[in-house]
Amino acid sequence: MSVLSVTELSFGFASPQLLEGVSLSIEQGERVGLLGRNGAGKSTLLRLIAGELKPEAGSIRTAGGTRIAYLTQDVPAGLGGTVAERVADGLGPNLESWERLRRVERTLEEMQLDGGQSFDTLSAGRKRRVLLARAIVAEPELLLLDEPTNHLDIDSIVWLQDWLLGYRGTLLFITHDREFLQALATRIVELDRGRTFDFATDYGTFLRQRDDLLDAEAKQEAAFDKKLAQEEVWLRQGVKARRKRNEGRVRALKAMRVERQSRRAALGTARLSAQEAERSGRRVVKAVDVSFSYGGCPIVRNFSAEISRGDRIGLIGPNGAGKTTLLRILLGDLAPGSGTVTLGTQLAVATFDQLLGGLDRTKRVWECVADGLEKLEIDGKTRHVLSYLQDFLFPPERSRLGVDVLSGGERHRLLLARLFARPSNVLVLDEPTNDLDTETLDLLEELLVDYPGTVLLVSHDRAFLNNVVTSTFVFEGEGRVKEYVGGYDDYIRQRPRELPVPTPARPAAPPPAATPAGPRKLSNNERRELESLPARIEQLEARQRELHEEMAGPAWYRQGAEALGAAQAELDRLSGDLKDSYLRWEALEFGPGGA
Repeated sequence: MSVLSVTELSFGFASPQLLEGVSLSIEQGERVGLLGRNGAGKSTLLRLIAGELKPEAGSIRTAGGTRIAYLTQDVPAGLGGTVAERVADGLGPNLESWERLRRVERTLEEMQLDGGQSFDTLSAGRKRRVLLARAIVAEPELLLLDEPTNHLDIDSIVWLQDWLLGYRGTLLFITHDREFLQALATRIVELDRGRTFDFATDYGTFLRQRDDLLDAEAKQEAAFDKKLAQEEVWLRQGVKARRKRNEGRVRALKAMRVERQSRRAALGTARLSAQEAERSGRRVVKAVDVSFSYGGCPIVRNFSAEISRGDRIGLIGPNGAGKTTLLRILLGDLAPGSGTVTLGTQLAVATFDQLLGGLDRTKRVWECVADGLEKLEIDGKTRHVLSYLQDFLFPPERSRLGVDVLSGGERHRLLLARLFARPSNVLVLDEPTNDLDTETLDLLEELLVDYPGTVLLVSHDRAFLNNVVTSTFVFEGEGRVKEYVGGYDDYIRQRPRELPVPTPARPAAPPPAATPAGPRKLSNNERRELESLPARIEQLEARQRELHEEMAGPAWYRQGAEALGAAQAELDRLSGDLKDSYLRWEALEFGPGGA
């Protein structure tokens, strides 16, 4: 059953339009990842579906009675009160007070939130969890999520990922987190040049299929352009040709000209390069027995490390653990409470601030890159700032706009342009991946891997950490910070078993280190159970779909309270049985550690 149907949707006052004839249909229970370059219109499409914007043309239809909830990319300003009050905002005014209380309490328990806490005092990550609770408290059939992992630490991302895997509604979400996308999406829809391209597959397969599609499109356009050039030559052959020419052929040529003129070229690829300062000394930072406390609470305790030129260090830990504080201590911006920090020689540090502190939103884009100067010195050559910004996918007309009109991803790209315009041999990056599209993420990874200097990196993006860093400093609680060789997955394999594991809504698989060398041999009963599980899962899902379709009918809520309660209880039981069946299938099929 189709939960959402978007037909020939157009939106945007400029030419070409941001969305141009977009069509999309989403079935019950699907988890659809919405991808596209920064500024392609992904957030706009979600806002149109949520009803916050009105389309200029086309239609948006949902199944009768479908409840939609929308989690925005940013935390709205001016929200106060308690957590319970903010969660209750997601309920309509017509519910009885006892029903409101029941739903809020159940949601708070499910989302592991304290309803009595003040919303203002929460971290950005906890505020995002409260807003997600507000979105789901009304039990929506369609959940729209715009960058739900922003500001979340890794444990919270793992928790959210696992919770959404158990969510029984339909999901349409935007994310830059590739691990999150790979784990969740059952289908990928890419927004490109105002149109949607549909891929009924997971993220990894989508990347291969998308590359094949772009190659085929490039060949088709090259063949079209060749034929157009030949027809233009024919038309200009002179008097002899004009006497012989076919009027139908002339009309076809004119149509080809119109088609070529209306073609929207694919957005180019950013060209990221960091200016190199004079090489630093071999030793960049040496810390010996460093400790630091705040308000009597230990942030770092007896930490020692030596960072050498060329190291790429990732800092991992919960929000508020002290990652930024440790960076400031290592760079000499903050004195430790005890211990010593020795900086190397000839350090030229460039810093990326996740809060976009380097951007003045009252200025135009080009003014932010070179502090108002029109010329830059890039790798010993003078370049105009507008030319330099084109490397970061800002055409001249966009470079003259105010910073405040840019999307979140464009602002992060602008901050990267500002960062790389300055010579450096030490890069300090605090959450650089937020809101960046996947193509720019790939390029940033390549740049950091090839960067000859030293990189200190705070990130909650597991794939980014795996692909970039050579070692990690991990905050393990009570001020303990330990170094592990490799990226995030390497840390998971190496960490002691007694360390706390993320606590998602369903049991997490053991870390890879606990996985036996080979698969365990199944007993005869287990083999028979494994063979029967796919059919059982199919039956459970079929009954779940049947119930959802019945509930979508106009006559459903005319039944008595007893029948409605029994149906809801059956849905809850089906959801639990499905979750248990999938977990059991994974355990039998793949053994401990899962797939």
